[in-house]
Amino acid sequence: MQICSLLPSGTEILFALGMGEQIIGVTDLCDYPPEVADIRVVCRSRIDPSVMSSEEVEAEMSRILSSGESPYDLDVDWLRQAAPDLVLTQDLCYFCEVDASTVHAAVEPMALLPTVLNLNPRTLDEILGSFAEIGDACGASDAAAGLVAGMRARIGLVEEKVSRADYRPAVFSLEGVNPLVIGGHWVTDLVWRAGGVLPERFQAGCAAERIEWSEVVSAAPEKLYIDLCSSDLARSVREIPWLASQPGWDELPAVQTGEVYLVDHSTLSRPGPRVVDGLELLAELTHPGLFSGHIPPNTVLKLDAEQARSLPADRIGEAFMPWPPISDGAERGELGAVVA
Repeated sequence: MQICSLLPSGTEILFALGMGEQIIGVTDLCDYPPEVADIRVVCRSRIDPSVMSSEEVEAEMSRILSSGESPYDLDVDWLRQAAPDLVLTQDLCYFCEVDASTVHAAVEPMALLPTVLNLNPRTLDEILGSFAEIGDACGASDAAAGLVAGMRARIGLVEEKVSRADYRPAVFSLEGVNPLVIGGHWVTDLVWRAGGVLPERFQAGCAAERIEWSEVVSAAPEKLYIDLCSSDLARSVREIPWLASQPGWDELPAVQTGEVYLVDHSTLSRPGPRVVDGLELLAELTHPGLFSGHIPPNTVLKLDAEQARSLPADRIGEAFMPWPPISDGAERGELGAVVA
């Protein structure tokens, strides 16, 4: 079987199912596992958030969509010539990956139409269901069932530990800055399962909607997670001054106690095999007395509240340190590498 995966999460699922050698095409956002680097890139984003601010990304996306263009360049000629048996796509977010309508239009003239599998999971359970969908589509149902069973066991361990918590802190999760976007869909699900309490209207599977800063202030979060979609830690550090300049930032309980965390997007924003790693990571941030050892290096930065109080908003990024902490010299060197 030949497979074209136009989803980073789909690519990760295929590798986890042992189907990596069947993949003949991916997108430029497919960067995990490392073996994916040897696969042909057949779809590229026209927007590079690694070198653009959120405001610049917003403006360029608006320009592209208003002109009727696509945010992605799909190699349609290659797709028709390669004639894969299976194509993975989505309709959940036009920014994250190429959409299903574009894919269907590209394959429509083909003499032998491929199976186009459209994945749109919104909750953790739906993510696990997508493993079965992919497994069924590529003849790896048993492998998918085994993988899901292992993930459910880990989820169960997290939920069992969380049930012992005497207190669940108020949490807010942001996956967009300027404009502000709540971490919705499965991210909201993960936050609840990890033992955090979100404002009531943000339930598991809710949309990743735009919100006003006043809603964050009103929520008075004791833990603030900033897991910007399609952003590494370096970009998050560049974006944080905008938040720190907003009225009421200094009064947020999370800011006053240093419970503000920048989280690398790949641990939370992809509905694939690493989503349970993200759940465990959030559980440790939310309930450090119950969890440990679930935060890989270079995935989380934490606000140093004392240092932050002496810095203006435009330098607040200097107050974020690798978490969990390591030796002082190594810590500051690591932060320098992240910010650079």
